[in-house]
Amino acid sequence: MADEELLPTNTTGYKVGAKKTAAELAQLDAQDESLRKWKESLGLGAAGAASNDPRNVVVLALAMEVVGREDVILDLSTPDALGRLKDQSICIKEGIEYRLKVKFRINHDVVSGLKYIQIVKRGGIRVDRMEEMLGSYGPNTAPYEKKFMVEEAPSGMLARGHYNVKSGFVDDDGHTHLEWNWAFDIKKDWE
Repeated sequence: MADEELLPTNTTGYKVGAKKTAAELAQLDAQDESLRKWKESLGLGAAGAASNDPRNVVVLALAMEVVGREDVILDLSTPDALGRLKDQSICIKEGIEYRLKVKFRINHDVVSGLKYIQIVKRGGIRVDRMEEMLGSYGPNTAPYEKKFMVEEAPSGMLARGHYNVKSGFVDDDGHTHLEWNWAFDIKKDWE
């Protein structure tokens, strides 16, 4: 069960369609050759992603991209990697422009309306909430990468300090694929 803060917002009037498996979607309009080829390119044909990993969505990494610097990468691929994130804090220079990007793989079935949700707290008080729609994806052996909009880190003496973050990936069906805690520090310069 996902933390209530990490539940996605609902759009009034939007209804999630009935869940269909990748095999069911592949069979729809099977006689249309161009649709069949397009579906296969999405991983909906016989060549879908075969994996022994039981997870349908495998989030590999979340990264912060800053022009002129090497990406700061959070490894999210294994439970051990997630555990290590609890004990470290990422340094962010105040006022810089950055972009988050996520790398993930879809293993077994189509995922509809995958979202990244992030809650940022300072001293136990929520200071920011972000919800980014990643989209809908079919199974594929190659990872997907989604880049977010460019943002600016807060600046000034009051913005500097330690922040705790709770992040998660949730789909339209309400399934939480990953949820974890991490932290960052906004400082005057990179350290």
